[in-house]
Amino acid sequence: MNPRIVISGAGVVSALGLGKGANLEALRSGRSGVGSVRYLRTELRELPVGEVPIENDPLLSRTSLMGILAVREAMQQAGISGADYLISGTTVGGMDLTEQSWPRYNPSHDCGSITNEIAAATGRFGCVTTLSTACSSAANAIILGANLIRSGKAGIIVAGGTEALSDYHLHGFNSLMILDRNRCTPFTEGRAGLNLGEGAAFLVMESMESALQRGAKPLCELSGYGNACDAFHQTASSENGEGAFLAMQKALAMAELKAEEIDYVNAHGTGTPNNDASESAALRRVFGEKLPPVSSTKPLTGHTTSASGSIEAVFCMLAMQEGFIPLQAPGTDDPACISPARGKGSAPAQLKHVVCNAFGFGGNDSSIILSAL
Repeated sequence: MNPRIVISGAGVVSALGLGKGANLEALRSGRSGVGSVRYLRTELRELPVGEVPIENDPLLSRTSLMGILAVREAMQQAGISGADYLISGTTVGGMDLTEQSWPRYNPSHDCGSITNEIAAATGRFGCVTTLSTACSSAANAIILGANLIRSGKAGIIVAGGTEALSDYHLHGFNSLMILDRNRCTPFTEGRAGLNLGEGAAFLVMESMESALQRGAKPLCELSGYGNACDAFHQTASSENGEGAFLAMQKALAMAELKAEEIDYVNAHGTGTPNNDASESAALRRVFGEKLPPVSSTKPLTGHTTSASGSIEAVFCMLAMQEGFIPLQAPGTDDPACISPARGKGSAPAQLKHVVCNAFGFGGNDSSIILSAL
């Protein structure tokens, strides 16, 4: 029999602030952290970004620094000093330091070295591993952690993702012509693209039996998850949202839930014309006429790319615990898209089951379901 997997600790840093308290306050009030460039060295200073409010460290990549802060908060809440695994999702890695030292190459800036630095600074881990699947990286780290627990190969796992802004990937997204010159407006008519952001979030995951045996307080349950890759295009999403549809279907099947039992969907919702229309098609295929409230929190944080899945999973957990739905600012809905939950700040809601979507380039799409206890 598969064990029930629970979250016993969580940590997050984003453009909304450091720690769960600051992020919760911003989510409830609708305060956005997207604004002018402050820390990133780039010539593209006219583009709004979501930067974490911390100064650069001369020795550590911001990717490592943010990951350390989030892991420490998660482990402190869970009451642990180590775990069987630390699993981190990142794609940019230490690119910010590479840019400062270029043209000298430093191999310590790769993705795996970032996870090693986080592990060295935060605790004792039996195994350290890194996933890079673009914007589904952190969600896939959570899925890998859950599979290790379900298989009996691990007891306690710290999983999530971290990603710093870099000039390299800011220019890369700009070359795709999918960056908005204003704050992004997912699912809205006339939307022009996304805002890049940075941040980190990690979850402490274990079986319900493990948490109760050591006297830890479970925060919520990871009741279902799914990953699918439709391989439609290197960067574009398919018109019918096949990968996203399959990921949500798999998550619902694992959780043994009907679509109408979902109370809220935290959409991937990047603000690009292609992504939002594709995700809308997938949502309509899954939920039909009974679409639950849907919103994207990326207008608040920017798109944190590889870290988005874990950051938004923490947001979903906070929303369940505190009883609210994060709302999107008022705007004109695009007829090709779903109509998101709009308003100022947040709306009171009792949330039992929530879906969190994270979709990556190449059609690598993941969905997780968190359930209240």
